[in-house]
Amino acid sequence: MTEQAQPVRRRYGPSAQWEHINEAHITEAAVADLAGFKSNGVNFKLALWNPHPNGVRYLKALTFALGMRLSPANRERLRRTRNREVGDPYSVRCDGESVCLDYLQAVHEVEVMAANVALDGAQVVEIGAGYGRTCHTMASNHDLAGYTIIDLPNTLELSRRYLRTVLTPEQFAKIRFVGIDEIDEQVRGHRFDLCVNVDSFAEMSPDTVRDYLALIDETCAHFYVNNPVGKYLDKSLDGHSQGAAVVELALSSGLLRDVIDIHDSEAVLAKVPAFVSAYRPGEGWECVAQERSVTWSYYWQALYRAAPVPR
Repeated sequence: MTEQAQPVRRRYGPSAQWEHINEAHITEAAVADLAGFKSNGVNFKLALWNPHPNGVRYLKALTFALGMRLSPANRERLRRTRNREVGDPYSVRCDGESVCLDYLQAVHEVEVMAANVALDGAQVVEIGAGYGRTCHTMASNHDLAGYTIIDLPNTLELSRRYLRTVLTPEQFAKIRFVGIDEIDEQVRGHRFDLCVNVDSFAEMSPDTVRDYLALIDETCAHFYVNNPVGKYLDKSLDGHSQGAAVVELALSSGLLRDVIDIHDSEAVLAKVPAFVSAYRPGEGWECVAQERSVTWSYYWQALYRAAPVPR
C-alpha cells in the first residue's frame, strides 16, 4: 500500500480559507471587469461584510461608534435610565455601560428638550410614543408632574406594559394613557408644558398631522419634533421587502413627501426650511432650536416655543 501524497506546502501560499475564497468569489471572471465589484461578492470578501446578511453586525457597529461618542452628561442620562435591557435589544458595551440604539437616540432627544424647557415639574404629552423609550428616559432623569401618552390601542397597550415594568411605581403613576378617540375628552382643555413627537407625524395622513398641530397650538407651551425631512425610493436600502403597496402608503403619508437622496447632506439641508415651517404649530410659535438628529441622515429635530398666553 502506497502512502497518500501530502500536498506541497507553498511557502507564501494561501490558507485553505483563502483558497476557497479565490475559487468561490474572487475568480478570474469576477475580477475581469471593475463594474460593480465594490458592491458585490468580490469586495464583500476583501473589504466589507455583505450588508444583506450582516445587518445586525452593522447595527451594532453603528451603535458602538455612537455610544463611544456619548457626552458625560448623556452617559449619566443613560445610567439613570434603568431596566433598558427589558425586551432583549441589540446592545453593545461602551466603557462598561450597555447601549442600544433606541436609548442612545432617546438621551440625545432629552438633551435637546432639557436645554430648552424646564422639565422638572413639567406636564408632558407625547403623540405616538412607540413602546415608551422617550417617556422612560425623561421620567428617569426629571421629576415630571405628569406624562400623557396618546396612541393607537395596540401600541398603547405595549407602552403601558413596558413602562409599568421599567419604571418605579411612583413614576408609572404619573402617566396617563389616552386612546385616539378620547383626545377631546381627556386632552383638550388641559395645558402642557411640552408636546413630543418622535418619528410618527411622517407616518400619519396630512390631515391628521394638521389636526394634531392645531391641538398642540391650543394646549401646549413647547413642541419638540424629530422626523424625516422627506421620503426616499432607494430600493438598495431594503429591497422594498414589504411590497410595492406598503411603499406607496409610506410615500403618501406625512406633510413632507418630496423624494430625495437621503444620504446626500446638501439634499437633506435643502429641505430643512420646509421642515421647520411645516411643523410650526401656529402663527405665534418660534423655532428656538433645530439640528440634525443623531443616527439617521435625513431626520431633523426642532423645538418650538409658543408666544406667552396673555393674562
